[in-house]
Amino acid sequence: MGITITYLIITVYSISLLLIFFYSLAQLNLLVNYLGQKRKNKEAPKYNLLDPKEIPFVTIQLPVYNEQYVMERLLDNIAKIEYPKSKLEIQVLDDSTDVSVLETAKKIEILQETGLDIKHIRRTNRQGFKAGALKEGLVTAKGDFIAIFDADFLPSSDWLKKTVIYFKDEEIGVVQTRWGHINRDYSTLTKIQAFALDAHFTLEQVGRNAKGHFINFNGTAGIWRKECILDAGNWEGDTLTEDLDLSYRAQLKNWKFKYLEDVETPAELPVVISAARSQQFRWNKGGAENFRKTVWSVVSAKNISFKTKFHGVMHLLNSSMFLCVFMVALLSIPMLYIKNTYDHLGWVFEATNFFILSTIILFVCYWFTYKSIQGSSFNSFVDYIKIFFTFFSVALGFSLHNSIAVLEGHMGKRSEFVRTPKFNLNNIKDSWKGNKYLTTKLSPNMILEALLMLYFLFGMYSAIPLNDFGLFPFHFMLFLGFGYVFFKSLFAARA
Repeated sequence: MGITITYLIITVYSISLLLIFFYSLAQLNLLVNYLGQKRKNKEAPKYNLLDPKEIPFVTIQLPVYNEQYVMERLLDNIAKIEYPKSKLEIQVLDDSTDVSVLETAKKIEILQETGLDIKHIRRTNRQGFKAGALKEGLVTAKGDFIAIFDADFLPSSDWLKKTVIYFKDEEIGVVQTRWGHINRDYSTLTKIQAFALDAHFTLEQVGRNAKGHFINFNGTAGIWRKECILDAGNWEGDTLTEDLDLSYRAQLKNWKFKYLEDVETPAELPVVISAARSQQFRWNKGGAENFRKTVWSVVSAKNISFKTKFHGVMHLLNSSMFLCVFMVALLSIPMLYIKNTYDHLGWVFEATNFFILSTIILFVCYWFTYKSIQGSSFNSFVDYIKIFFTFFSVALGFSLHNSIAVLEGHMGKRSEFVRTPKFNLNNIKDSWKGNKYLTTKLSPNMILEALLMLYFLFGMYSAIPLNDFGLFPFHFMLFLGFGYVFFKSLFAARA
């Protein structure tokens, strides 16, 4: 290995480690904010819903696309929302192209007969995808406040009563609630997804919101002030995460966001890895697209503090961490050989401590968020250790897939909004096989994931002749992670 290539590998490896370390420090700062916020009990002005004069008009928007398995459940649940019918409108923004359109129309007719103000809004095309549907619905929406739910979300009957009250503060543009998971324990895959989302909806959302840093509307389970949407420039479909895009444009115009950790809105997690893949790809590519679109506006803004800018940049770079992790993983084996070939470069490997320290920081941060939902008993801590390292391994296994999404986002490569298939599965005995919305095509990335699984098996083997086992646990987790993603994808496609 030439000395030029050697130094190039060391440079890329070290920069990637450093960026991951900065990310972990940002997470640690959010943990401090989170713990500080938990000790506070701020009173905010609220609408008195017992006074008819204070009850605001709300429009609920349900953007759907080919949701045959969950439409009836969605509409039955929304119909149970406790709110004066004279102050409530429901828009079913239906871009579907299959038989679910007719079934939805029939269900809506039945609900209309009960006196519910519910409309079936159809478009002639899917221009702008979800963002386009929300924007078109907004044109005729009667409400001053717009609640949005994806097809797999099941808000409680008193959800509006718990959320819309905070808009009495005229500076608040959005109220966002925490996602719950109706099928958390369905499989290892759902447990991992729930674990990651719980960290976002506790540590990150509370930690940022507590200090007035930018947070994001999560696309669903929240309410917008209609005036805020319009003032921020309305929905735009030029990124795959239109929610993050509009959130930043609104906050740059000084609108405040209210996050309610104590209000849980249950939803269904993807149970098949192909569905999780498409969701991860959309979220991570959308994050990179928004970094490309928004970061300069954040950095150059005159109305926000340096710390808010820092957290904003780190927030927009969240998905890019997968690229850093993948580079560290890929270069770790060449680095192992460099370490044992060039004695004078031994000092460089002290940088590895950054990765160990970053892992410890994330372990501590995620424990506080895990115990806030799952409890803090000894058994809970043991379960946490298991799920943390399982999550860590599988996240490493997704790093190639998500890195490709991030690179496409940063390069400006456009792609279609691929929505996540829903299943309506209530317990582990229910089967997802036969779901007509699942893709049967094998991802070309799978071949690379299989090769990477073997590559990190070679990394573990390399430790033996070199008598250097420092990276062995890391390579073992990478081997398990890529193996899990590859074989789960293969078996799901064959099923």
